[in-house]
Amino acid sequence: MSVPAKDGMVVSLSELRARRERSGELYLEFLRVPAMSVGLYALPAGGVDPQTPHREDEIYHVIRGRATITIAGRDRPVEPGATIFVAKGVEHRFHTVTEPLEVLVVFAPEESPEPRPPPASRPGAP
Repeated sequence: MSVPAKDGMVVSLSELRARRERSGELYLEFLRVPAMSVGLYALPAGGVDPQTPHREDEIYHVIRGRATITIAGRDRPVEPGATIFVAKGVEHRFHTVTEPLEVLVVFAPEESPEPRPPPASRPGAP
């Protein structure tokens, strides 16, 4: 469940981690306004990223972990501090997750509703 943010908000990473873990989901959306939506995405080491292209532009910021991301057929290694842009409609996926991956995800405009995969595999956006 995302939180509306009419005037603003402050949220701690530890709180978001705990909420995402309790949800049993790979992705936790925690902010939604018309101009953007934001969430926390996590994949375990060796995990499979089930996402498909989105209808919105997307920014990922790697908080922790190491993996490779493929964007439009091109592989790039990612590690903490990496910021990634993916244009709407472009095929992309994390793979070769060598350390548990945790990523802040920003959709602009807000992520549009799409049919969702089952909860155990849902990337929730990314």
